[in-house]
Amino acid sequence: MKADKNKRKRDTKRIMLLTSIVLPLALLLNGCDPGRVFDENREIPDHTWKMKEPVRFKVLVKDTVSSHTVYVNIRNYSDYPYSNIYLFIHVVSPTGAELTDTVNFLLADKRGKWLGRGIGDLYFLRLPYKQHIRFPYRGVYLFDIEQGMRTALKGIRDVGLRVEREKTNKSGKK
Repeated sequence: MKADKNKRKRDTKRIMLLTSIVLPLALLLNGCDPGRVFDENREIPDHTWKMKEPVRFKVLVKDTVSSHTVYVNIRNYSDYPYSNIYLFIHVVSPTGAELTDTVNFLLADKRGKWLGRGIGDLYFLRLPYKQHIRFPYRGVYLFDIEQGMRTALKGIRDVGLRVEREKTNKSGKK
């Protein structure tokens, strides 16, 4: 009985110590990215992105005054067989208005060197999709990102979406 009580005390102290370290660190890291409105990545099952299997993101937009940049995040392995990726990006506004774009993003240069940051055989690339845009309505925007390469894509680990509020200087200019 006394051993259980001592164990609980030790566990409580560990949790308090961990919380006192992790919570300030999380607040500090969150404060270092003040322009971030949304940033989420989704792992692709078996690292094979199949056709007709879009990745959906729900983005809550509160600011209709500031300009924003929307990025697509791609994390791929070095065994991804192409130097590019075609994507169909479907956006639905809070009013139901729809927009569909087809985009081609380069993941490697002409010599086959992967772009972006890498560690081991995994590479991360943040690609600008839309820049200097203002969201016309407050509310939830749906972003569906679908691969358009006409075959299942092996070597894609994650697909993500990031929305940033653009920085302005003191005179209000970007």
